[in-house]
Amino acid sequence: MSETPDPIPPSSRPEGQWADTIREFHVTGDGAGGDIRAVEGRQLVGPLQGFGQLWQKTYRVRLEGATVTPARVIQAWKSDFGSFWPTRSRFHAPLAGITPGEVALISGRLPGGVTLSTGVYVIYSDDVSFSYMNPEGHPWAGMITFSAREDDGVTVAQVQLFIRSYDPLTEIGMPLFGHRAEDNMWLHTLRAVADHFGVAEPEVAKQIVCVDKKRQWKHFRNWRKSSALYPVTRPFRRRTTVTGQAATREPMTGDRPTREDEPAAHDGPAADDEPTA
Repeated sequence: MSETPDPIPPSSRPEGQWADTIREFHVTGDGAGGDIRAVEGRQLVGPLQGFGQLWQKTYRVRLEGATVTPARVIQAWKSDFGSFWPTRSRFHAPLAGITPGEVALISGRLPGGVTLSTGVYVIYSDDVSFSYMNPEGHPWAGMITFSAREDDGVTVAQVQLFIRSYDPLTEIGMPLFGHRAEDNMWLHTLRAVADHFGVAEPEVAKQIVCVDKKRQWKHFRNWRKSSALYPVTRPFRRRTTVTGQAATREPMTGDRPTREDEPAAHDGPAADDEPTA
């Protein structure tokens, strides 16, 4: 089992800005309309747990003519995050908003009409930035940071990704449509942010750098938990139930069944039963 990514040592974290380290995603409430089963019980993953080439992608827009501070930009961005996205994607914000430790669900359509159900975990948030990471099965493994700063008297809004494809299926699609879809997503988002503050004809700059061209073949089997396969295998899954505000986990594609998932065939342990860790 891969270790949960922990980008900043606990002793170095400003209180209230960093989320606690988690091993698994757990969604409280009804998920605000998203599909809880797509993330419940899945591990948080970073670039070390992904398969494909490692990319740093930076998109930024100068809010020329807008009298707005970086803090005001981030405040508006957090409060209505999903409204800046393209219409084909939906961000189901948690009730507590974009705050450290919250899980938000995502639904939408990938190129080719494939339905996507996934989510994110907010790992950091302050007055001028916030970051989130993804669960197993998300198309990308990594971190995305949204920020605003002042540059020569003008506020600049920025999205920066440090990601690699989570699985080989996504990696195959990257040169075909993945990179273009990613560009369109964040170009649209930043134009929408600029439009929100009255910027006429905003120009979004982008910088794409391949940090590591190697693929991590030890994670080839990540395809078993790909969110792109979730709609295909969903009819064959045990239905997730919700008790109070906590959703129980549904077995995911490629998961090894746990004792809770297996029917009780006898009262006592069999001779060949092995202890679980």
